[in-house]
Amino acid sequence: MTVQPNSEIVVWFSCGAASAVAAYETLKRYGKSNSIRVVNNPVAEEHEDNRRFLHDVEKWLGIEIETATNPKYPDASCQSVWERRRYMSGVSGAPCTLELKKRARQNWENENPHDWMVLGFTADERRRHERFSLTERENILPVLIDAGLTKSDCFRLILKAGLELPAIYRMGFPNANCVGCVKATSPTYWNTVRKHFPGEFQKRAELSRDIGARLVQLKGERIFLDELPPDAIGRPLKDTLADVECGIFCGVQGELPFE
Repeated sequence: MTVQPNSEIVVWFSCGAASAVAAYETLKRYGKSNSIRVVNNPVAEEHEDNRRFLHDVEKWLGIEIETATNPKYPDASCQSVWERRRYMSGVSGAPCTLELKKRARQNWENENPHDWMVLGFTADERRRHERFSLTERENILPVLIDAGLTKSDCFRLILKAGLELPAIYRMGFPNANCVGCVKATSPTYWNTVRKHFPGEFQKRAELSRDIGARLVQLKGERIFLDELPPDAIGRPLKDTLADVECGIFCGVQGELPFE
């Protein structure tokens, strides 16, 4: 893809390691001759440390991160979406993602013309990038894929830059998204939520029971969260951070270019 000078490039930052590195790579590659804007969709249910990470990334990049919200949900709360829609998650996906991410982004795009978009698709997410390009937008710059950077690489680069990763990663969660993400069905995931955030687990359990959403899958059956045994486990959560920290501090992984 050829980016002409004086193009408007928008990076969507999710408060995760990959999108932070995507913003860095975009500024490094295209920042001298193009306008780069970094935009975040705030969500009330994200861990509070995500805001700290956002401000640290702002200082690292030397750029202000803008916000984009859906005017129908000014509180940017998943709870508000679930209660209004009476739907949490299922075969149609999660309405919180639709309202607070996709429609918030689309509303911002309609008011802010731009030439290119950058998302945090890593080299191990090539299929996600291709699917998004086919169904959403064609003007996606795959900066992390072109650089051959995986999600683990992005963790290492963030640590090497001297930034502290969001606290949610250090608790064993694979992504820096909402606490108690309703798209998850793993008993391992939900019992990890119950361990670290018992209040949020209870809120999800009560609302899902009220709505009739069976959010967790155990032994091939969908059950309510309040039916999940505290000792139930499924597949282990992907602990990317454990390998990354060893790579940084033990020398297991090779050096990566970082200027």
